[in-house]
Amino acid sequence: MQRILLAHGGGGEEMHALINDLIFGIFDNEILRAQNDSAILALDSLCGREINAQIGAQGIKTGAQTQESFAFSTDSFVVSPIEFSGGNIGKLAVCGSVNDLAMVGADAQFLSCALILEEGLELEILERILRTMKQEAQNAGVAIVCGDTKVLPRGSVDKIFINTACVGGVFSAPLNTANLKVGAKILLSGDIGKHGGVILAHREELALQSALKSDCACLKEVVRALLESGVRVQCMRDATRGGIASVLNEWADFKGYELLVRQKDIAVCDEVAGICEILGFEPYELANEGTFLLAVDDKDAQRALEILQRFNPLASCIGEVVSDRAKGVICESIYGAKRYLESPKGELLPRIC
Repeated sequence: MQRILLAHGGGGEEMHALINDLIFGIFDNEILRAQNDSAILALDSLCGREINAQIGAQGIKTGAQTQESFAFSTDSFVVSPIEFSGGNIGKLAVCGSVNDLAMVGADAQFLSCALILEEGLELEILERILRTMKQEAQNAGVAIVCGDTKVLPRGSVDKIFINTACVGGVFSAPLNTANLKVGAKILLSGDIGKHGGVILAHREELALQSALKSDCACLKEVVRALLESGVRVQCMRDATRGGIASVLNEWADFKGYELLVRQKDIAVCDEVAGICEILGFEPYELANEGTFLLAVDDKDAQRALEILQRFNPLASCIGEVVSDRAKGVICESIYGAKRYLESPKGELLPRIC
């Protein structure tokens, strides 16, 4: 009998198989098949609050009235440790939810907060986490408007888990992987692996004498700057579980394309490189919580890069979509050698977010 493994939550091949083959197979509908970070829904502006989408045997039915699009996403956060250099589970919950909407060109506006607490959790820690959530939400212009609290017996949950749902209006043309085209340039918003590196360092109790902090941050401002500039963004995805390797392979698999990325253009700080060398991890597979990939029209790549570098000087153009006659991600080393950059496999790093 097959059972759920830790690998099914790691952001690699096993997780994608679980989602695509089992979960999407059962809940199958047009919106899920788009495989976006957030669902794009149509709100019938002539019918009050009625959602003008019916999911049933006939698929998605959309009316003819004038409509306003909004995005809806949900996420659960179980990171261990719950406090880490550069943030805590509360910051992660707000930023992760806001970023899911940003990746489809939506402005997060309302957030729910459901807390699952372990008996014995110190109130001082809980207050610290909640105050962080409040501050991050205020910074992002998001209101926390509803929630739920459950307390479980000691040992039934590890300190605190947080579930959020986020809603916001879409302010751009539709952004999804289906828009990806041959010739598109692939840009990266900053250096990679800091969140995964910080969590690894905490868990392995590495005595790092460095200022390494998680990159956990809201991406709402940089995404709005890109989209309001007129840059033709085809798709975006924040590189969380499974890192940039996971995102790039998702794009390649979804479209049946071949992508080329260049190692020399992918920034990895010394601390992350050192952790990977010590523990045998691949920086391309480490999680990020404030770094994203985007594909843009070739003629807009330089303008997009200039905008990204205003927010992070380490942003770079790392590659392009080279072919629709092959499928996979090719990584060119600093010496010019080429290899397949495969989707992560196995457990990777459980409870990274």
